[in-house]
Amino acid sequence: MEATGLEIMVTNPSKTHIRERSAVRQSVEDIVYGSVGGIVGKYIEYPFDTVKVRLQSQPDHLPLRYTGPLDCFKQSFRADGFLGLYRGISAPLFGAAAETSSLFFFERIGREAVYASGYCSRDRVLPLSALWFTGAFAGAFTSVVLTPIELVKCRIQVPASTNTNGAIPKAPSIPSVIRDVYKHEGVKGFWRGQMGTFFRESGGCAAWFGAKETVTKMFYLLNEKSAKSQLEKDALATEALPFWQQAVAGASAGMSYNFLFFPADTVKSRMQTSPVGGTARKSTFWSEGKALWNQHGLKGFYRGCGITVLRSAPSSAVIFIVFDGLKRYLPL
Repeated sequence: MEATGLEIMVTNPSKTHIRERSAVRQSVEDIVYGSVGGIVGKYIEYPFDTVKVRLQSQPDHLPLRYTGPLDCFKQSFRADGFLGLYRGISAPLFGAAAETSSLFFFERIGREAVYASGYCSRDRVLPLSALWFTGAFAGAFTSVVLTPIELVKCRIQVPASTNTNGAIPKAPSIPSVIRDVYKHEGVKGFWRGQMGTFFRESGGCAAWFGAKETVTKMFYLLNEKSAKSQLEKDALATEALPFWQQAVAGASAGMSYNFLFFPADTVKSRMQTSPVGGTARKSTFWSEGKALWNQHGLKGFYRGCGITVLRSAPSSAVIFIVFDGLKRYLPL
């Protein structure tokens, strides 16, 4: 990512004003361009995300409804058609915009925190260790924004169960899910699964930003070695990576994010899709995780992991390519 505009040295009030304007402008870019990247990426990954949630949320006390990702795809397609895999996408589109813009915005704040701590001066490129930290910082704050949106999304994605009379109830809508959660659990009910989201986002985003920056640095070093003159090396340092290298760096970020902290996401999805109200038990992150371990062992925590890692590669590649491209070629 580019260095922040806050790196301008402050020697008088006019320069302070310039620095503040630059910081505001880059914050707006983080929010606007992050939203665009998140929305584009969500359209790519959403059908795979629907399958992932359905695999994760299968109840323990019943035989498994799906034998794997392909079986889930087939059953879902037969039941609802291709558009059924996009059921409830409006909330995730808003969530993707909120999540991605928040991540880039808070990641910039994390960088400022690193500079303010004295760990690294503003005239130097942040080391990779600091960039992994800024990713975790961004994920921790973003988890608070994301949990209610993910709760609504997960409850819509899970297929409706058959009633005792054999009839299949109407698929829930966004308003009906919001009303149901608020009726039975109040405002705090929208943060059910917050612990899982926190673990997934803080750890996962450290890997997301960290892996992207690590692979990007690796490509710059490799390209620099192939340069024949100092002039070529200086030019490479200011140019964007070739398209395919940007895609590989972004894809590595998505795969790292999803694989490393997938168990936390599984527990979160189970908590968010469990019944609310009535005699429904209230589970915690730890109790849900323990129940899953007792029932299915380690394998149960990675149910749906393969398809999630697979869909995250193109999605994250697109997000970073869109975000970095807009900031480089269409600065505000």
